[in-house]
Amino acid sequence: MPHAADALIALGGALLVCGLLARGGVRLGLPTVPLFMLAGVVFGPSTGGIDLVSDPHDLELVARLGLVFLLFYLGLEFSLDQLVAGGRRLVTAATIYLVLNVGGGLVYGFSLGWGVAEALVIAGIVGISSTAIVTKLIVENRRLGNRETRTILGIAVIEDIFLAFYLALLQPVLGGADGPAEAITGIATAFAFLLGLGAIARWGAGLVGRLVSTPDEEIVVVVFTGLAIFTAGVAEALGVSDAIGAFMVGLILGATAKAARLRTLTHPLRDAFGAIFFFHFGLTIDPMDVVAVLPEIAVAVVMTVVLATAAGVYAARLHGFDRVEAATIGYTVLTRGEFSIILASLAVAAGLDQRIGNLAAGYVLVLAVVGPVMSTQSERFSRLIPQAAVGTPGPRPDTVALDFDVGSGSLYKLGTELIQVTVSPGSQLHGVYAGELRLPEGSTLALLARAGETFTLEPATQLRTHDVVLVFTRPEQRAAAEQRIMAVHRAGRLATWRGDVGQ
Repeated sequence: MPHAADALIALGGALLVCGLLARGGVRLGLPTVPLFMLAGVVFGPSTGGIDLVSDPHDLELVARLGLVFLLFYLGLEFSLDQLVAGGRRLVTAATIYLVLNVGGGLVYGFSLGWGVAEALVIAGIVGISSTAIVTKLIVENRRLGNRETRTILGIAVIEDIFLAFYLALLQPVLGGADGPAEAITGIATAFAFLLGLGAIARWGAGLVGRLVSTPDEEIVVVVFTGLAIFTAGVAEALGVSDAIGAFMVGLILGATAKAARLRTLTHPLRDAFGAIFFFHFGLTIDPMDVVAVLPEIAVAVVMTVVLATAAGVYAARLHGFDRVEAATIGYTVLTRGEFSIILASLAVAAGLDQRIGNLAAGYVLVLAVVGPVMSTQSERFSRLIPQAAVGTPGPRPDTVALDFDVGSGSLYKLGTELIQVTVSPGSQLHGVYAGELRLPEGSTLALLARAGETFTLEPATQLRTHDVVLVFTRPEQRAAAEQRIMAVHRAGRLATWRGDVGQ
């Protein structure tokens, strides 16, 4: 069984080097996605060093599973309620961001002269930020309570929606359609598939949810894994991207009452298989080929910084933010990651110009350093934005102190636009669905922090002990929101509910 042994050594070795390299990089504040990709470059066939995998095809199936789980998890996270709750200004800000960045990427792609299909792919590579990295930067920089954070998260959500439709539009390109008729047929098929699964998500989620409605976690994992892979395979068989199929089945299950539980169970699968996906992409990259497109990478990076800044300034003007908040918006959504690599990987697999993969690899690696630095130091970099560009900012909310049974006596003194609720042991909030809180108008469920991970909150999310729930609220509605949460809480024997006003 020498071949089986080699395959196991290669797979295990790939996971180990990804984990060890990422462990070192994370200490420097770098995101994991480009580090996984860099591991593939260093330990691949193109560097002349230790060659863990001589033939990238040996990991192709596992890498495809990584793509499936990445998009499946994205579908689980998406919620139409978040989009609707954001309001018209949020949708407008996100739309302007996409128009600037994807539009600029399209113009840049055509200017390279690599081909029409390549230009369309490059537009997506340089136009869509990484939801995972965006969320990570917000949490690590402790900006969950900042008033601009809702705008940043809204842009990320709408980018996720756009990605699904953009993949559908690109399918004829990636599938090599012969002529306009076949291209139109491919687009129609992709959109019909999207609409069909979207209808199931809207009206049939309850029925599908019964498949994962069991307390046995082993069975749940087996069932949703089978659904994700099977639907991705059906999509591929119909000539639609397997990525779309995985996203849509995630969207369906994300609309069920078990969504939060599924996200928790899917998370380790996404991380492990996703690491192999990025490692596999790195295996296909020759560092010398990246060097050959360094000028193109440099132009793409500068263009992205400029356009992201412009989008941040527009969003700030729309919401009455100052230039520091404008910089925070623009530079937090600056980093590119999994989506850029997914699009590049699909393009290379479809036989498009190989330089796309090299451009994407270098582009993501550079922004993996530039993005977090500019986001973390957004106050310093905001000086590059003229104050006149954002206009006259609106007044910041007053800050007050609030303390309800804090236990340790700690006092949280932050802004008034966010309520932080900790579900302490003994609280009757344990087991309550977020939708049952029935918050007053002007208050919106925001994020859930659980076991070191951050998730978007949906009405179907079931609260657990030690959860930290963030609720956005208007200052004048804060008291009513807290009273409502207290009413659900019904202080009991060991209850120590804590309500904190966040910045």
